[in-house]
Amino acid sequence: MLKLNEIFFSIQGESSANGRPCIFIRLSGCKLRCTYCDTKYAYYEGEETTIDAILNQIRQYPSKFVEVTGGEPMEQEETPLLLETLLKSGYEVFLETDGVEDLSKVPAGVTIVMDVKTPGSKMANPKSEKNLSYLKPQDEIKFVICDQRDYLFAKDFIQKHQLENKHKILMSPVMPQENLQWLPEQILKDGLNVRFQIQLHKVIWGDKRGV
Repeated sequence: MLKLNEIFFSIQGESSANGRPCIFIRLSGCKLRCTYCDTKYAYYEGEETTIDAILNQIRQYPSKFVEVTGGEPMEQEETPLLLETLLKSGYEVFLETDGVEDLSKVPAGVTIVMDVKTPGSKMANPKSEKNLSYLKPQDEIKFVICDQRDYLFAKDFIQKHQLENKHKILMSPVMPQENLQWLPEQILKDGLNVRFQIQLHKVIWGDKRGV
């Protein structure tokens, strides 16, 4: 059994798959309390649900692209089995994770989008560095940037671990933010091989999660 918060169909907004129709499976529970968290409702809310029930529910949507998110999905023991079952059922599967939980049990066919927590989140954790060894070439690393300090932290982390040529690197400004220019301008100035992104779904629908 898994504690399921919600399932909804929307546009992927926070990865290299930005803009693609995607089925979101949001699992409940998260140990972290990031300053900018926009899914606090997933800390505790949810119902115990079987993997079969989850699969039956997502079949209603006209997509074979699924993202498992949270909360923090890897805090639940059966999440690796859910991921494996989705793969075997013919889905393309993304996993969005905070980078703190052990990623060694994530099936090889899943694309991991690992968030490296910046100082501005107040949840920066050395376990993120340990999880780098479990990432595959197709996996992605995301930094949510609050300010210049966060940017410098991310830049140093990328260079320290030589990540630019290993994985897709995403930098996303905390939203809402009056000035969105400073971050892409800094990326261009420093010549970083990263992908600037904003939360596309929020630009379209605000806080509404599905259509």
